[in-house]
Amino acid sequence: MKTTIIKLKMNTLKKVLLSALLICGSICVLNAQEKTTTAGVPLVTLNNGVQMPRFGLGTFLQGSNEICKQSCLTALKAGYRHIDTAHAYQDEEGVGQAVKESGIPREEIWITSKLWPTEYGEGKTMKAIDEMLERMQLDYIDLLYVHQPVGDFVGAWKDMEKAVKIGKVRALGISNFDANDEVWNAIIDSATIKPAVLQIECHPYAQRLKMRKKAAAAGIQMECWFPLGGAMSNGALLKDPVIKKIASAHGKSPAQVILRWHIQEGFSVIPGATNPDYIKENIQIFDFQLTDEEMQQMRSLNKEKRFFNATLEDVERMVWGTKL
Repeated sequence: MKTTIIKLKMNTLKKVLLSALLICGSICVLNAQEKTTTAGVPLVTLNNGVQMPRFGLGTFLQGSNEICKQSCLTALKAGYRHIDTAHAYQDEEGVGQAVKESGIPREEIWITSKLWPTEYGEGKTMKAIDEMLERMQLDYIDLLYVHQPVGDFVGAWKDMEKAVKIGKVRALGISNFDANDEVWNAIIDSATIKPAVLQIECHPYAQRLKMRKKAAAAGIQMECWFPLGGAMSNGALLKDPVIKKIASAHGKSPAQVILRWHIQEGFSVIPGATNPDYIKENIQIFDFQLTDEEMQQMRSLNKEKRFFNATLEDVERMVWGTKL
């Protein structure tokens, strides 16, 4: 009788342990699928297999290398692990200094920069990449863009591909290549290493539905600049009554709701800021979630209304009139 009871207890214990192992296994699988940074920022696996944090700090209009350095240090301390700069922003040195002074291992920080059209051209672009690395005092760049779709970007791309092959760059992207089909096709058709990311203006008033389909069909991640509308919007998005109502319901700011919408739509997003409070506020979007109804309300705001409306001809005049 005692032997039978012991056997029954042992069988029960085995079942309990097996159930626990199965539950633990399921949790482990779920955690493995939920790939994030230590601050909870989701990671996207790009079309080359490299993982990129989908939230970062944009450094456009920082004002100086010192201001940029302080902004980046504030961001990194707050949990950011993605910084987006460009040669044209004239603040790459500040980014590099912040990476060095942060004490965070280089491999944990995703650094993006962009080549200006005056640096395009096979043979010419490799020199520009080396100079970029020198400015930032880095051994490699995680993501390198061609900044504007003018000039010899096809020639530049060939050098960028060489830079990937020798370990100076991890992934390649195209910025502002939403100008027309011609510039898009020129890159897509000629590239051996396909663009991993497309960076364009995108926010609730300009949700870029056609470009999203185009990028998705090519396996390209979309990243949004001016996610809050930028200075030219005069705060229109932040004042929108629909967004303000959703923000109030969650005890969040309109900016946080807008950035959360970007994340839930699957975008990468790089809001810019120099104010330490705004930098910290912007990343505090991973402790709440918009409901399906709220997401639909946000989608209903789409007007495909961009705030930066320069034509390709305007961009060409700007590019060739700019000295770096």
